[in-house]
Amino acid sequence: MTTPDATQATSPARSGRWTRILALVASLAITVAVLVFRDKLVELKELGYLGVFLVSVLSNATVVLPVPGIAVVFAGGGVLNPLVVGLVAGLGEPLGELTGYLAGYAGSAVIEDSERFRKVAHLVERRGFLTLFVLSAIPNPLFDLAGVAAGMAKYPVARFLVPCWLGKTVKSILVAQVGSVSLEWVLKWFG
Repeated sequence: MTTPDATQATSPARSGRWTRILALVASLAITVAVLVFRDKLVELKELGYLGVFLVSVLSNATVVLPVPGIAVVFAGGGVLNPLVVGLVAGLGEPLGELTGYLAGYAGSAVIEDSERFRKVAHLVERRGFLTLFVLSAIPNPLFDLAGVAAGMAKYPVARFLVPCWLGKTVKSILVAQVGSVSLEWVLKWFG
């Protein structure tokens, strides 16, 4: 016979385990969907600001695998208002980064053994806001590790999204501004 105390003790553990499994499945499903339909991402840029937003979300939804969303922000800055492009991309990118956060929340141990991951995780634990802001403000693959580390540390999602949003917005505005003044020159070289 099971006592009420024993049932209550296992229920939160089971609930937490299912939440982590669901988070991992969601993260993997989004990553696979983006990879399978990556050719369709190019078509989204024709949608203007909405296309920039969608590409920003989807390109940041892949964990560790690069999808060139920054190129759409650059090109968007060359043909649309660069400030608005940066602000729109700055809203979309953190939403996409939630997949890395969810993978970490699920307890993804695939990259946990990496020395680089341990260093980033240590920085997130010690100086979360600053680390997340700086790593999101510069184009680099380390932000995926920071997102996973924040999720694994059960860093509150709002405290993850705010510095991510601020950093991604700063980066996106700068990239769009560079696109606004140099897109024609780049097209001459490659066009």
